[in-house]
Formats: sequence, C-alpha cells, structure tokens
Amino acid sequence: MAKAIITADSTCDLSPELRERFGVRTVPLTITLGEESFLDGEHFTPADMYRRYRADGTLPTTSAPSLQQYADFFSEITRDGCEVVHLTISAELSASYNNARLAAEAVPGVHVVDSRMLSTGIALLAIEGVEASRRGLGAEEIAAQLRAMADHVQTSFVLDTLEFMRKGGRCSGVTAFGANLLKIKPALMMKDGKLQIYKKYRGGIESVYRQYITERLEGKRVRGSHVFLTESGEVAPEVLAELEALVREHVGACEIHHAIAGCTISSHCGPKTLGILFLEE
Repeated sequence: MAKAIITADSTCDLSPELRERFGVRTVPLTITLGEESFLDGEHFTPADMYRRYRADGTLPTTSAPSLQQYADFFSEITRDGCEVVHLTISAELSASYNNARLAAEAVPGVHVVDSRMLSTGIALLAIEGVEASRRGLGAEEIAAQLRAMADHVQTSFVLDTLEFMRKGGRCSGVTAFGANLLKIKPALMMKDGKLQIYKKYRGGIESVYRQYITERLEGKRVRGSHVFLTESGEVAPEVLAELEALVREHVGACEIHHAIAGCTISSHCGPKTLGILFLEE
C-alpha cells in the first residue's frame, strides 16, 4: 500500500514547527495588496498587514491556488510513489476546494477533502490524518474518515472589532460603528461550511475571552489530544498564558497549541480575534 501524505492549504494555520513535526505539507494561497503579491504564511504576516492598514487604510485580497499550482504540488509528492490526502478551506468560503479537486483529476492517487472548516479547524483534521497514516491506513480510507470527522470539529472565534469585516464588505458601517460603540464582541462559529454569528458578548475583550472559552468548553468531551488556541495577533502574552491555563482546567491532559492565523483569515477578522478549536466526541 502506498504511503499516505497529508497536505493542506496554508489556511490551516499550522506553524512551521508543527508542519515539520507532523509532516504536513502546505500549498499557499496568494495575498494581493495593490500591485504586490505575497504567498500566505511565507512572505507577509498579519503584523505586516495591520501596519499597512493603519498607515493607508488598505487591506489585501486573497486568492486560491490555481489548478496548475495544485497539479504541480500534488505531482511532486506522488512522483515518489506516495498518495495524497489534501484538506482545503471550506468550499463555501473559497475556490480552493474546486481548484484542488479539478487538479486532482489529472494526478492519480490524490484525494481532496473539503474540511468545511477554516484555520486550525483544518489543522485538527490534518493531525488526525497524519496519525491515521502512521497507523498504516491508506489514503482513500483516511479521506473518508476525515470527511466524517469534520462534523466533530468545533471552530469558533470571538472578535474584538467589526472594522475589518466592514472594510471587507461583510457588514455595514452602521452595524460596525454601533457594535464598537456598545463594546459588542461578536462570536462566530463554522456551521454547514459557513461562518455565522451565534452570540454577542459585551464588555472588555479580555473578560470576553474568558467567558467565551468557558462557555465553549463547559460540558464538552474533547476528542483526541490536541486543542488549538488560535489568535490573529496582538493578544498580550500574559493574557494568552492566563487563557491557556483556563483551557487546561477544562481539557486536562490535551496538548494545547498556540497558533497565529495567517493573513487569509486575519484580513477579515482583524487583530485580537481569538478562538478555541477542538474535536468533540
């Protein structure tokens, strides 16, 4: 049986250290800012993006890898006799899945999975795929398992501001202004492959983080051994340490990973967005 290699779009937001540890290869989306183009997660960071936005008010656009990029990426791996299980950001949010699926038709041994998730919700599935591959499962079986497991991924975030969503045309200026004025912090979750607002918190963002995490984990049984505390930048280290301790109170022996969302995600949610992402039994 050919070895199964797990791959993902850069929107999985796995750090270089975790990509190396689990052997997950990624294909980057493209970040475009004016006449400049960058590879997501490689040459342009959320910190760069926020500096640019505060200087001139511009935000980047993002685009999926092309069919040729995917075909080249898959071919390089399968050339060594391996098969590929590739995870994409939700097809409801990007053309990545469709492009990867079409490219895979020309490259035997590639199984494309629509994660129905974004950010480290994809990473959770990728890690599960790697662990299944290490147990000796084949690519087709792993892909089927990951499709079934996607329904168990809990992906949610709480936003400090709606300014970036307003700028991206995802909410009105009046809505964003009112939310900021009243200190409303919307919480979003992935459902049916789409991001939806499910709750609105009020108050300072640090107290909202604590309330949000407690509510998301209370009474939940975490499946597997990995939990992601994912943020979009500018959350103070001491706050993250406190929140990690809070997560540990609820999840016990799970390994908690701190992740920074890439520009594809951060360009829509803005700084100080934070999420707790995990697999639920």
